[in-house]
Amino acid sequence: MKAFVAGATGETGRRIVQELVQRQIPVRALVRNQDKAKQILPDSVELVVGDVLQPSSLVSAMADCTVVLSATGAAPSFDPTGPYKVDFEGTKNLVDAAKEKGMQQFVMVSSLCTSQLFHPLNLFWLILVWKKKAEEYLQSSGVPYTIVRPGGLKNEDNSDAIVMSRADTLFDGSIPRTKVAQVCVEALFQPAARNKIVEIVAKADAPPQSFEALFASVA
Repeated sequence: MKAFVAGATGETGRRIVQELVQRQIPVRALVRNQDKAKQILPDSVELVVGDVLQPSSLVSAMADCTVVLSATGAAPSFDPTGPYKVDFEGTKNLVDAAKEKGMQQFVMVSSLCTSQLFHPLNLFWLILVWKKKAEEYLQSSGVPYTIVRPGGLKNEDNSDAIVMSRADTLFDGSIPRTKVAQVCVEALFQPAARNKIVEIVAKADAPPQSFEALFASVA
């Protein structure tokens, strides 16, 4: 297994890279700024400069990788096309490249509430709408997938247990980015994670469960 990570220098993406490295899985990271990436990511990570909005470069960028993990997302800005371009077009380009390369699995970080049109987050240029469209494109692509929808993202880790549920069943809650990264990487090893949408939050009063049990519990 060799992992191609898009959005690798973002807060969630860098944690996914760290989790992969800890498990001794070779990583190739797609980055826009190589100098910045060298400061953020472990030395063992192979860097390739590129952009999800430049589809012609993605197939060669994926090189000998066998799985894709995408933690891309539009940064808050005054550009109304940002979420459309990054969250939909960028993901679409990654999925097309993954399909051409015959990738074994595509793990996508999305968000809770993507099916709720009137959610407040859609005031940010319909960001959840475009994430949902990207999910649907991945689902219909034929590439084996796991779509991870986390609750509110926290930079600090905690000891709360992960709660995992099927699509459109969790509507609030938060989760540390470290736990999101663990779920994304674990999805590569759990047969029960294939071709599923999983929603995740962390709760102090939830009973701890193994990842195998968590993924198996999602119908």
